[in-house]
Amino acid sequence: MNVSVSVWLVTVAALCALVAVDFFVGRRPHDVSVKEAGTWTVVWILLACAFGVGLYVFGGGGPTGEFFAGYITEKSLSVDNLFVFVLIMGKFAVPSQYQQRVLMVGVLMALVLRAVFIALGAAIISTFSWVFYLFGAFLIWTAWKLIQDARKDGHDEEYQENKLLKAVERRFGVADRYHGTKLWIEQNGKRVMTPMLVVMLAIGSTDVLFALDSIPAIYGLTEDPYIVFTANAFALMGLRQLYFLIGGLLKKLVHLSYGLSIILGFIGVKLLLHALHESGVHVPEISIPFSLSFIVLVLAVTTVTSLRAAKRQEEAAATDGSTV
Repeated sequence: MNVSVSVWLVTVAALCALVAVDFFVGRRPHDVSVKEAGTWTVVWILLACAFGVGLYVFGGGGPTGEFFAGYITEKSLSVDNLFVFVLIMGKFAVPSQYQQRVLMVGVLMALVLRAVFIALGAAIISTFSWVFYLFGAFLIWTAWKLIQDARKDGHDEEYQENKLLKAVERRFGVADRYHGTKLWIEQNGKRVMTPMLVVMLAIGSTDVLFALDSIPAIYGLTEDPYIVFTANAFALMGLRQLYFLIGGLLKKLVHLSYGLSIILGFIGVKLLLHALHESGVHVPEISIPFSLSFIVLVLAVTTVTSLRAAKRQEEAAATDGSTV
């Protein structure tokens, strides 16, 4: 799909406008209700669907299928990211009325950083076609690691700060409490960061680690940087509202890691087959319609089995409690 510079500029400008509207609506610190989160989640999904329809009108079915496959994959991977976001909020004891501001800025930082990763990925792919072998092998390894982590009872119960974040804290210092939405304050004659800025940096930098598997995954579905960028943008920009909408349901998605591992492993195999095909080996390639159907099916099955397993666990807990 050939995308002109003007289309790129219009797209980026439109996304910036949407971010500005989102920031304006959520500028006042407040506790986000389920109704508000649900409404905006639907709005972002409808905007993504409208963009997909636009792709179909101007680009045809191929780019549209690639976009929706990438969008659904990125969205499902971002749900897994929410587990870590919950741990970060707990680690830094973020007041509930400030959490939406933290997520808004953190997600915006993540979007900018992912744009850099996407550009680097496009440059590497255009220069070294053999990189698909590395991407495919990495995704299969990541899938296996997800299964291993799931068998160890899933996600860690405590967030550990990365070395970069610790270095920034040592360099600038951190205030002992939150000061509203302020990011910097004067303390003992020295300008220091507030915990608000630290937690924003934690979410933004943590997403870089998530990008290490999500970017190769979407490049396994499309090599078009425009589709890769827009799919990531729409998946990330609705993440804040999704956090408040399904925050209480995250613990019930007990099979999510297994579903994501299947999807990543599937895309890894798809990448390896594509790499072999590009090398002149006559192997079958997996089509986008099949990929999209497979991803949706895995997520649907994972969600149903997760909710059933969570319900059985709750019933077992209730039975054990009644017998004590």
